[in-house]
Amino acid sequence: MKKSEILEYLKANQDARGIAHWKLHKEKSGGLKSFGIGLTKLRKFSKTVGRDPKLARQLWQSQIYEMKIIALLIDDPKTITIEQAETQVEQLQGGYLAHVFSSCDATLAKAPFVVELADKWIKSKDSVRQGCGYGLLYEISKNKKKSAPEEEYFLAHVAHIEKTYPKQSTTALMSMATALMGIGKRSKELNAAALKVAVKIGPIDFDPDGRCEPMDVAKHLTSNYIEKKLGL
Repeated sequence: MKKSEILEYLKANQDARGIAHWKLHKEKSGGLKSFGIGLTKLRKFSKTVGRDPKLARQLWQSQIYEMKIIALLIDDPKTITIEQAETQVEQLQGGYLAHVFSSCDATLAKAPFVVELADKWIKSKDSVRQGCGYGLLYEISKNKKKSAPEEEYFLAHVAHIEKTYPKQSTTALMSMATALMGIGKRSKELNAAALKVAVKIGPIDFDPDGRCEPMDVAKHLTSNYIEKKLGL
């Protein structure tokens, strides 16, 4: 598929309501244009495009939000390099892109060096890298393969969060909380460790307008679903 065909699809599927929402949150747009198309629809479309790292690089250069999202979704984790990831993290224009770049079942999280990269970014003084690092940690926590890190790896990160969270911004706390939520779903031991820290952090009031409820990780980690899943 060509870049021009991607553009035709975006124009044909633009959503006026989504565009209005985008304009309402300019602070997270990074100056990008949007056709107001939701992530679910973009995911479905990206599957029809398939893995295409060459096209992904072309789309990433666009100033259209959806093109950049599709670029992230169709890239090939086998060909992504650390150098590419470091370049792209510098080019993230707004919070929306950063979220898809590192979380939401991100392609980057499937790269063979993801553990190394997450550990490096979490310790970074750059807030964007740190947030993306925790996003990648959340994705790593979902890995059920034999190649996944041992429990000690996740316990170390929980301990790091417990030690550093008091000085963090709301945005950083949200990233940490998301990672805790993923870690706490892996096993009984990790649930107990993550829950202990989640209780200390408490509900995170991330919406100043009061339209969304505070993020309460402790509530998630003690839900009936999680208790049944882990046999608590």
